[in-house]
Amino acid sequence: MSRFTLITGASGAIGRAVALKMAAEGKPLFLHYNKSKQDAIFLKEKCETFEVPVFLVMSDLSKKGGADKLFKQLHSPVDTLIYNCGIQHYGFFQDIGEEELYELANLHLLNAMLLTKKLLPAMISNKQGKIVMISSIWGERGAAMEVAYSALKGGLNTFVKSLAKETARSGICVNALAPGVIDTPMMSGFSESDMQALKDEIPAGRFGYAEEAAEAVTFLTSGKASYINGHVLDINGGW
Repeated sequence: MSRFTLITGASGAIGRAVALKMAAEGKPLFLHYNKSKQDAIFLKEKCETFEVPVFLVMSDLSKKGGADKLFKQLHSPVDTLIYNCGIQHYGFFQDIGEEELYELANLHLLNAMLLTKKLLPAMISNKQGKIVMISSIWGERGAAMEVAYSALKGGLNTFVKSLAKETARSGICVNALAPGVIDTPMMSGFSESDMQALKDEIPAGRFGYAEEAAEAVTFLTSGKASYINGHVLDINGGW
C-alpha cells in the first residue's frame, strides 16, 4: 500500500511549492487547508497532473481538537509529515488577547505535537517516518513585536530536537526548517521601504523563494538525509 505525505497549510506559498515537488517525485499526497478551499482545489488539480493520488483534508488547527479532526480524515497510512501551519502576530506582547494567544499556541505548537503523536504509532511500527516542522528564524533568535510567535517557534524547535532523540532508533527522522524572510503573500503588509530595509540587512541582498524552502524540505524527507536528525536547518541568506 502506498504511503502518503501529509502537508499542512498546503495552500500557502511554501506548502504549495512543497506539494508540487513531492507530486513531481510521485508521492501520494494529503493536502490540508483551512479557509483557502479554492486554492487547495487548484493545487490538488496541479498535483494530479503528475498522476499521483491527491486528497484534500480540512481542519482549523488554531482550535483545540484541530489535530484530531484532521487525523480522522486520513484514510491511508502517512509516513511523511510536513507541518507548515502558521501566521505571524505583530504587536506588543502586553496587547495580545488571551484567546488569540491560545489560538497561536494551538496553530504553531500544540496541534503540531498532537498531530505528530497520532501519526507516530504507525511510523514506529513500520520503522520509517519523516517529520519536518516549518519553524522560523525567530524561533532561534527571538524578535521584539513577535514575542508569542518567537516563543512558540522556539518550542517547536525544542520539540523537534527532543523527539528525534526518542524516535531515531525506530527509523524516524525529525527535523525543522527555519526560514528567514521568504517572498510570500505574508509580506504584503509591509511597505516598499520596509521591505527594502529588510533586504539591506540580509547578506544575500534578497528575500528567499518558496521554491528554495521546498528544495530544503524535499532534501530532509529524502534518503539522502537519513543521518540528519534533530536538526533545525536555517534558510536565510546568511541573515
